[in-house]
Amino acid sequence: MAVRAAGSRLLAGAAVLAVMLGSGAQAETLREALIAAYQSNPSLTGARAGQRAVDEGVPLAKSEGRPALFGQGSYTENVVPSSNSFLSPDRQLAGGVELSVPIYSGGAVRSAVRAAIDRVEAGRANLRATESAVFSAVVAAYMDVIRNEAVVDLNTANVNVLSVNLQATSDRFEIGDLTRTDVAQSEARLSLARADLASARANLIRARERYIELVGHAPGTLEAPPPLPGLPDSPDTAVTAALDSNPDLIAAREAAQAAKADIGSARATRLPQLDGFAQGSTVNFLDSLGSTVPGVSADQTADAAAVGVRATIPIFQGGRPGALVRRSQAQLAQAQEREIEVERNVIAQTRAAWSSWQAALQLIESSERAVSANRLSLEGVRAENTVGNRTILDILDAEQELLNTQVRLVSARRDAYVAGFTLLAAMGKAEARDLALDGGALYDPVVNYQRVKGQWLDWSDDIEPVPVATRTIDSSAQNADSSAK
Repeated sequence: MAVRAAGSRLLAGAAVLAVMLGSGAQAETLREALIAAYQSNPSLTGARAGQRAVDEGVPLAKSEGRPALFGQGSYTENVVPSSNSFLSPDRQLAGGVELSVPIYSGGAVRSAVRAAIDRVEAGRANLRATESAVFSAVVAAYMDVIRNEAVVDLNTANVNVLSVNLQATSDRFEIGDLTRTDVAQSEARLSLARADLASARANLIRARERYIELVGHAPGTLEAPPPLPGLPDSPDTAVTAALDSNPDLIAAREAAQAAKADIGSARATRLPQLDGFAQGSTVNFLDSLGSTVPGVSADQTADAAAVGVRATIPIFQGGRPGALVRRSQAQLAQAQEREIEVERNVIAQTRAAWSSWQAALQLIESSERAVSANRLSLEGVRAENTVGNRTILDILDAEQELLNTQVRLVSARRDAYVAGFTLLAAMGKAEARDLALDGGALYDPVVNYQRVKGQWLDWSDDIEPVPVATRTIDSSAQNADSSAK
């Protein structure tokens, strides 16, 4: 019930912002912005390419346990034959082939494959984290544009009101009803209001440019965002979900598992290795080999073949295996400490996001009451001024108080939505699969992994890559006018 009410307040607040901004012929939705970022944001498309590179670690590790076939050839021209060899050929063409089959490697291949698989899992979690971070940034940028457009409109209206006040004050000064001090106070407030408007316009331009950076195109008229799904009803519930699903924490756990498997690979360097081999060679002397029997030509070819088993037994390697094992153990210790560090960070981040979300909701309620109260106060001060009980300064102060609370209200609505989404991100619930994005098939990193994990062919290249992300070099510089929507 509390979650539903909070989501309703967020939606209602966002709707109020949209009404304040007016409606266009075709409003852009938050979902459309997220889909555009999902399809073309370079941080996300680059992370996907990076994950495909991580996937290749598995076939690379497996290749160390697979047969290898090598061929070699040479052509030799004996320009100066040996002086004590009467049968030395003038030239020869030689070729050979060798097949090597690993039989036992001390468990190095098995450990390397296990570590590579763990790193694939860690990479997928990192890809999820990148997706969540990009979406969080898009939501913040989307809400920043809505908030800053509202603030510009509020400050524009304030400048207009103060301009009218100044004109009215000047007129009353001309007839001796007010003093020069009253006019000066009105002029000062108008000047400050114009400065605040300029600052608000700059903030809006910055927000629109940030939107372009993340989404890939300029924001149009932005529609009120939908309610956030699955917000928790307590910080403990949020932390429980985060410890189970936060992608950064999952990545740290998988990295620790990979580091543990690396120790097995390091220890394998101390153990014997056994390989089977088969090799063959042929040499053609190209009719240049002499004969010891007059009238009888020598055989101009020589063929050989052999099969066997080759054992390599490490006896002393200068301390290299021990150093490899100790380094892997230290890296495991580092990964374990890193896991705890990330766990701490996730807990703190989740609780802080919960607190910020709740504080923003409370600020919305108090700001709404303050706006209502300040609006009544301003009406009362203006009425009392007409009978001489209030000064021009009192009116200016009341107008400023109303503006301040209105700005605080729109900022609180923005902060509540962003904090709520940040909370979902910390819980591992702010990715495309959680938000039901319908811009086409979602990217599945498992598809590429299944494609490459069992590859044997040396010539199975992919097509030459081309950029997927869209460029923004042709986008227009943003301004703070309503026509920029």
